[in-house]
Amino acid sequence: MAAIASSSKRDFLQGPSMSVSDIYTNARALSGYLRGKAAEIDEARRLPAEVVARVREAGLFRLTMPKIWGGPEFSTIEQVEVIEELSRANSAVGWCVMIGCDSGIYSGYIDDDAGRKLYPRLDMCTAGWVWPAGRAERVDGGYRVSGQWMFGSGITHADVVSAGCIVHENGTPARDAAGAPNWRIMLAPASAYEIQDTWHTTGLRGTGSNDYRVADLFIPEQNSFSFVEPAKRDGPLWRRNNAILPKGAGVPLGVARSTIDLFKEVIQGKVEAPSGRLYKNLGRVQSAIADAEMLLGAARSYTFASIERQWKRLEKSEQPTMQERADIWLSNINVCQSSRQIIRMLFDAVGGSAIYSRKSALDRALRDAETWCQHIIGQRRTLEMVGAMLLKADDVRVSPLL
Repeated sequence: MAAIASSSKRDFLQGPSMSVSDIYTNARALSGYLRGKAAEIDEARRLPAEVVARVREAGLFRLTMPKIWGGPEFSTIEQVEVIEELSRANSAVGWCVMIGCDSGIYSGYIDDDAGRKLYPRLDMCTAGWVWPAGRAERVDGGYRVSGQWMFGSGITHADVVSAGCIVHENGTPARDAAGAPNWRIMLAPASAYEIQDTWHTTGLRGTGSNDYRVADLFIPEQNSFSFVEPAKRDGPLWRRNNAILPKGAGVPLGVARSTIDLFKEVIQGKVEAPSGRLYKNLGRVQSAIADAEMLLGAARSYTFASIERQWKRLEKSEQPTMQERADIWLSNINVCQSSRQIIRMLFDAVGGSAIYSRKSALDRALRDAETWCQHIIGQRRTLEMVGAMLLKADDVRVSPLL
């Protein structure tokens, strides 16, 4: 963590100043430590306090904090690269950083004064489910919020929690200008919510993505926002309402890369029975590794090309075209699905020894891949939504974040 120790400048949010280069360096420096913590993180079903402290110290939750606050304000590509690096070492850490660093993005959708009060330090972590699973009854000065939400990744170490709600007025669901239900996201300190121990899952076990709930919690108006309304802050990160989603590609990219690297190591000395031939000399194994590299290279290129095109548009204060919007979403699905295909293929190529969860990381990678493909950014069912948009179907219903 030399980059941290050497920095003496302090910003008004009580954190050491870190450049983009510093944070990249810190992420790489954590790799060995995070690999060594993999079993402990999985068994704990959350990030242990020591791991959270190291991640926070490295500046990894501040990726999207704005420059006007002294933050690095990473571009989307830079976010993906850092999350990819972390996920090569540990998928749960990569996932929790991917979610936790939304703090800076969210802060740009509320008034700056409210944002500084909610996020008084650069290294604060946000968790929560933005989809409208809760109810927010409008009252004087804000909302009374009740509900239960799922997938609170990182909520066991979060500082702020988001909760998506449908706004109600006088007991009746409110509608926005387009006639759709009024969907707003409520932000509050994590201590306001009851965390439920529900995260017993196939994969991504160390993310602590528990359910959480609250009853009749008052949320001030200034601590709520809507993705269908313009952000309060200018800059490429806040000119499209889907900035929280594309960086998710970093997790499958990183895990697929580490799985390919592990496969190459494992295969070197592995001997086929009963032939006695080295696996590395078998045609089927050679084809598997070539296929894996091909799939990952294509998925990574599509991901970065799509993000770069959108970012260039946003830098010029232009909105992406329909095709560019589709490519962002499709590249996310593709990288999740392709990475799962890679991991399954290499798992099969290794054979029986791959099933031992404490002898090999292949088992964890396979379980993680099955899990991230159930997230909204990885589900094939959303292809229908993208296809309807591209074909200008008569009854197009797309996510507000597309």
